[in-house]
Amino acid sequence: MRKYHALPVTLLAALALTACQDGTGTNDEGAARPEPASATVTAAHPAEDGDSGKATGGTTGTQGTSGATGTQPTEGDKTAKGDNSTKGTTATRVSCNGSNTTVTAQPVRRPLNHMLLTVKNTGSKMCDLTYYPVLRFDEMQWVPRPIKDSKPQAVTTLAPGESGYAGVSLSAADGSGEWGTTGHKLTVGFQGRTPNSDGGPSALPALPAKGVYYDSTLTVTYWLRDMDDALTY
Repeated sequence: MRKYHALPVTLLAALALTACQDGTGTNDEGAARPEPASATVTAAHPAEDGDSGKATGGTTGTQGTSGATGTQPTEGDKTAKGDNSTKGTTATRVSCNGSNTTVTAQPVRRPLNHMLLTVKNTGSKMCDLTYYPVLRFDEMQWVPRPIKDSKPQAVTTLAPGESGYAGVSLSAADGSGEWGTTGHKLTVGFQGRTPNSDGGPSALPALPAKGVYYDSTLTVTYWLRDMDDALTY
């Protein structure tokens, strides 16, 4: 049975999200750095200049219908990770969210300190996984930034029964991350068709009983069609 609820309004307000264009992407506005657990960090868009997405800042950027920064693809766009342009027009598709999908979160052996998010379309219509997941462990007050290099060139669209993926880099393998802690509850938020908009109910995938360790280097990929691609970063 899937679990979902609306992403807390207080969290969205704390992020100070800013859409810089219409529904086609956002411009770069720099990245914020997470503070100790007692502080609230204001989110900004990830930096473009040489940023690998592994910085310690928590931000919400935007994808090209899955993205941190850059331009959201049009329906005719092709992508190296798969062309979804044949899956119907935007008007015939809905947004993927916690009401029409099941979401699982599974730590993996490789890469080290990574977790895989899997979203399966359980509805009767094709749905779009736009931009990237907005993650929140427990009462975390900053948003993990997206990995810019993982941005696809087209929307990740799921037909009924199909699955999409996002990889989560939980902590620095060399121990350089700060404020490491163990999360026991995960909320996965979905973005709508415009950057940082509400995509519908969030999901609450179960975590291992022992929880999941993460630190200030926590990052997430954009929504992708291929599991191996999601675990590349």
